[in-house]
Amino acid sequence: MEKHLVIQVIKILQRYDLMRKKENPIRKTTTGKGGNYRPTKSGAGMTAKGVRAYRAANPGSKLKTAVTGKVKPGSKAANRRKSYCARSLGQLKRSSAKTRNDPNSRIRQARRRWKC
Repeated sequence: MEKHLVIQVIKILQRYDLMRKKENPIRKTTTGKGGNYRPTKSGAGMTAKGVRAYRAANPGSKLKTAVTGKVKPGSKAANRRKSYCARSLGQLKRSSAKTRNDPNSRIRQARRRWKC
C-alpha cells in the first residue's frame, strides 16, 4: 500500500516539474551569440534563430516568424498578416504618444516589417 502511494507522489512531482517554467528563458538580446530578436532598425520582432530557440524551450509551441513576402489574398499567410496587423494596431493605440508618433519605435518598425 505504501509503495503505491510513493509511486503516485513521484508521478505528481514529475508532472509538476514538467509544468514549471524553464529556468533559462530565451535571451532578449539583439546582438552577439544569443541574438534572438531583431534590432529595431531591421524591423524588430524575433529572428528565425530566436523562434527555433523558443520552440525548443516550449514544446508544442506554434510560434512562427513574420510574414514579410508577397502573399496570395485569402491564404493562410495573408490571414496571419491581417490578424497581426489588427492586434498590433491595438497595441499601437494603447502605447504612449511618444511611441505612437516615433517612426523608429519597435511597434512601428515591426508593423512596417509585416507590411501593415
